[in-house]
Amino acid sequence: MARARLASRDGFVHRVETASGHTVAFDEPESEGGTDTAPAPTAMLAAALTACTAMTLKLYADRKGWDLEGIEVEVETEWDGPRPARYRVDLRLPDHLDEEQRERLRVIAAKCPVHRTLANAIPVELV
Repeated sequence: MARARLASRDGFVHRVETASGHTVAFDEPESEGGTDTAPAPTAMLAAALTACTAMTLKLYADRKGWDLEGIEVEVETEWDGPRPARYRVDLRLPDHLDEEQRERLRVIAAKCPVHRTLANAIPVELV
C-alpha cells in the first residue's frame, strides 16, 4: 500500500509528502481565503490527468517507434460549484501521424491510470 501524508500546514498552504518521498504543495485561491501560492487540490487533478495522458502516450509511442514531437495535451475542467463535474482532454497530435496512428493514440490516451481512476470513481474510505 502506498501512502501520502500531510507534512506541514501554513494557513491554507498544505505540503503533502507522497509515497515516493516527494513533497507537493497545495493552496487555495485568494478568493477562497488562500494565498494562491500553489495549485488547489482540484486543479492538481486536472494537472495529473494532463501529465498521465502525455506520459502514457509517450510510453506507447516509444514502443512503436512513433515520433510524438509536438504533441500537446490540454485538460479543460467543467465545474459544478466547487467540484469538477467533467474533464475534457484535448489531444493535439502531430500532423505527420496517419489516421490509424491517431485513432490508436486516442484509445491509448483513455487507458492512462488517472483517466481510468477518474472515469470509474473509486471508493474512498474514511477511517
